[in-house]
Amino acid sequence: MTTLPETPVDGRTDARTGVRAERRAGSAGTFLAHSAYLTGRSLRTLTRQPAYLAFTLIQPMIWLLLFGQLFRNVARLPGFGTGSYLEYLTPGVVVMTAMFSAGWAGTSFIQDMERGVMDRNLTSPMSRGALITGSLAFQAVTTVIQSLIVLGVGLAAGARFAGGVTGVLVVLVCAVLLAVVFAALSDAIALLVHQQEALIGISQFLILPLSFLSSVMMAPALMPAWVGDVARFNPVDWAALAARSAVSAAPDWGLVGGRLGLLVALVAVMGWLAARAFRSYQRSV
Repeated sequence: MTTLPETPVDGRTDARTGVRAERRAGSAGTFLAHSAYLTGRSLRTLTRQPAYLAFTLIQPMIWLLLFGQLFRNVARLPGFGTGSYLEYLTPGVVVMTAMFSAGWAGTSFIQDMERGVMDRNLTSPMSRGALITGSLAFQAVTTVIQSLIVLGVGLAAGARFAGGVTGVLVVLVCAVLLAVVFAALSDAIALLVHQQEALIGISQFLILPLSFLSSVMMAPALMPAWVGDVARFNPVDWAALAARSAVSAAPDWGLVGGRLGLLVALVAVMGWLAARAFRSYQRSV
C-alpha cells in the first residue's frame, strides 16, 4: 500500500524524500484544521446515533441511583467524612463514566481498519497526528456531555455541591483528563492488536479492578490498608479525590492541584504511547 512520505521534525532534510522540515513546521494550522475536522466528523456520527450516548449512561445511572440508595447508611460510619453518600458517590460516578466510555475509544480505529477508512486516510494528505488528536478531542467532548448529565441527575436525586460552579468545573477537568488517559491507551491497544475482541478483553480486565481499587465508592479512611496503598498509584483515585475535594465545602486546593498535575503528566505519557503505536501500525501496513 502506498503511504505518504513522513517529513522530518526539525530543520533537516529527509534523506529519502528530500522534504524539508519547514513544510511540517508550517503545517501547524493544517494539523489543527484536520483535528477539528476529524472531531467534527465523530460528533456528527454521534448525533446520528444518540442511542450510543444513552447506552453509555445506563450503567452510571444504576451506580448513582441504585447504589446511592442501597449504601446510603454507609455515610453514617465513623470516619466516613460526609453525611450524604449520594454527594460522596456522584463525583466518583462521573470519574467512572469517563473511564468506562474512554475504554472503548479504540474501537473506532478498528472499525476504520476493517472498513478500509484507515487505508484511505493513510493515502491522503491527512495529518497523522490529527488522527490521534481528533480521537482524543472527541472523547473529551463526549466526556463533558456525559459528566454534565450525571451531575444533573445527582442534583435531581438530592446531591448538593458546596464547591459551586468552580468545583463543578474542576470535576469536568478531572473527568476529561482521565478520559484522555484511557482513550489514548485504548487507541494504542487498538493500533497494536487490530482486534475488537482483544481490545474489549483488555479494557474489561483493567477497568473494574481500577474502579474498586480506588476511593470511588468508599472513603479512604475505611479502606483496607493494602487497598489504600494501591490507590495512591491509581489514576482513577487521583481524579476521584480531586473531584470530590473540589465540590466540598472546604476544598483542599493543594490536593486538587497535585492530583491534576499527576493526571496531566499521565496524559503526556499516554499521548506519546498512542503516537508510537500509530507509527508501529503504519510500518505494519
